[in-house]
Amino acid sequence: MGTEGADFRVIAGRYRLEARIGRGGMGVVWRALDQVLGRRVAVKELLPDDSLAEDDARRRRDRTFREARAVAQLRHPHIIVVHDVVEQDERPYLVMELVDGGSLADRIARQGPVDAAEAARIGVALLSAVRTAHEAGVLHRDIKPANVLIESGTGRVVLTDFGIAQVAGATTLTETGSFVGSPEYTAPERMSGLRTGPESDLWSVGALLCTVLSGESPFRRDSLGGILHAVVAADIRPPAEAEPLLPVVRGLLERDPDRRLGAAPAEQMLRTFLETGRTPQAPGPPGNPAAGHAHRTGRTPRPRTAASRTPHAATPYTPTEPALPHQTPQPPTASGPTAEPPARTSPRGLLLAALLIAALAGAGVSAAALLLHRDGGGGSPGGTATSPATGSGTRPASPPASPPAPGTAVPAPTATRPTVTGPASTGSRTAPSGYRTARDPAGFSLAVPQDFIRSPQGERVFYLSPGQTYRLGVKVTGPQPGGPRGALERSAAGGSATNPGYRDGRVTSATHAGHPAALWEFTWDGFSAAEGPRHTYDLCWQEAGRMYDVWVSAPVGKVREAREYFDVAVDTFRAGS
Repeated sequence: MGTEGADFRVIAGRYRLEARIGRGGMGVVWRALDQVLGRRVAVKELLPDDSLAEDDARRRRDRTFREARAVAQLRHPHIIVVHDVVEQDERPYLVMELVDGGSLADRIARQGPVDAAEAARIGVALLSAVRTAHEAGVLHRDIKPANVLIESGTGRVVLTDFGIAQVAGATTLTETGSFVGSPEYTAPERMSGLRTGPESDLWSVGALLCTVLSGESPFRRDSLGGILHAVVAADIRPPAEAEPLLPVVRGLLERDPDRRLGAAPAEQMLRTFLETGRTPQAPGPPGNPAAGHAHRTGRTPRPRTAASRTPHAATPYTPTEPALPHQTPQPPTASGPTAEPPARTSPRGLLLAALLIAALAGAGVSAAALLLHRDGGGGSPGGTATSPATGSGTRPASPPASPPAPGTAVPAPTATRPTVTGPASTGSRTAPSGYRTARDPAGFSLAVPQDFIRSPQGERVFYLSPGQTYRLGVKVTGPQPGGPRGALERSAAGGSATNPGYRDGRVTSATHAGHPAALWEFTWDGFSAAEGPRHTYDLCWQEAGRMYDVWVSAPVGKVREAREYFDVAVDTFRAGS
C-alpha cells in the first residue's frame, strides 16, 4: 500500500495520522501512530456526505458507531481487528490493526488469477470469518476482493470493512432504500430489497471465488442495468477455471437464499479439496437444508462454448411463439381454467428487481432511479439476452411444469405424438435424463421433456408442457433473405404486431453446430391479462439449404426451467431425422 499523502493531525488526542494509504467512496485510510501504546494502526476517516439531511447524517454516524462496536467484539484471525471508534468534529474514525499488504483486488490486478488451491485457501479463510461474524449477529454486506487484505510475508487473509460501507459509494439497495456495496458481488435478494441475511454474504463469497479464479466477476457487464440483470435473472455460468471447486461455487451462487450452501459445509468442502484434490458434492437436505439445489439434483454444468461464454440469460420467456417474417402468428386457443401456483424459486422481491432491471436497461435510467420502496416499483419484467444458447445439452430432468393461470391462451394440444425412442444418440448430443428424443414427422428430431405433448399448427410444430405453461416451437422453411439474422431482425421489427406488449428485444449473431445462426430474445405481455408477461428465446439457423427456427416461450418467473428446455432442444436438434 503506497503512501499518497501526509497529514500529521492527532485524532482523539492519541492517533497521529502519518500517511494516506488508501481512499474509497466512503472515506480515507491513514497509516497512523497510536501515541499512547506506541504502535502503528490504520485509521479510517469517514468523510461527510453533504447530500444527506442532518437527521440522515446523524443516523449514519450512529449506525457506524453501533456496527463498528459490534465488529470490535469479533475475535478471528481472518477478521480485521477494530481497536477503537472515536469521533472528532462530528466525524467518526475507525481505528484498526495495520495489515502490511495490499488487497486481493490489487493482487489480481498485478499478478492475475490464482490457481484452485490458492482460491480454496482464500475461500476457507473467508468462510470461517463470516461464520464467526454471523454467529455473533454481524453481517458484512460488502464482501469483494477490494475488502480482502493479503498480509505480506505470511499470506494471511484478512476480511475488512464489516458493515461499515452503508451509504457512501452506494450502488445497491439496503433495507432503508439507500445504495451500498458492489453490484457484481451483491446477492439477488439484496438487489430486490427482499431481505438481507447471512446467506447474502455467502453469495458474495461465491462471486469472489469466481473472480480470483478467472480474474473477473461472473456478473460483470457494461452497465449497471446489465449487472443487475445478470445477478437477478440471467443464467449463472461460473468460469471454466472454477471447475475444480464447482460444487462450492454453484452452491454459494444459488439464487434462492433458503437453498444456498451454508458456510460450514462450504468451508469443509474446500478443506477436503485442499486435502484430496477433489471437491465433494454438497450435502443433501437432511444434513444441510441450505445446500445448493444444483448439487441435490446432481445437475452438471454446461461446458462453456464460444457461443455461451458470456454468462447469463435466464430472463422469462414469452408464450408468443416468435414467427419468421413469412409466418402469420396465430394466437393459441384457450385452455381450461386452471390456477398456476407461484414459482417457489421466484419470490416477489426477485420479480420486482427484474422489473427494475428492465426499466434500467431499456431506458438508460441513472442509478438514482433504483431508490424505490421495497415492496413497490414499476417497470417491465424481463431483460435482454447477452449470449446465444449453444451449450452441450447434458442437463438433467426438469422440474414439473405448473398449469397456467385461469384464462391463459395457449395452443390446443392434440393426441398426436411423434415417434419416440429412449435416450437416443444424436452424434455427441443425447437426450438427458428426464427427456425423450422426439423424431418428428416434419423431418427433425430433438430432446423434449418426457411429459411434453406434440401439437402441430400449420407449418409450425409445438411441444407443450402439461397445463401448457411452457411452449416449445419449431419451424422449418427454405432460406430467407439476409439469412438467419435478417429473418429474425425483420421479425423483431414487427414484434409489437405479433407479440402484444413486445419489449426488450435483441437479435444477436451466433453459430449452431458450425452453421450461421441468430438469437432473438424478448419479453412481452402475453395473449391476455390472465396469462401475464412472458419471455421468449428463439434460435434460427441455416443448414443444408433449409432454415430452422426453434423457440421456447414461458411466463416470467419460470426462467430457469424454460432456459433449460431451450438449451436442450437446440443442443439435441438434428435435421432430417
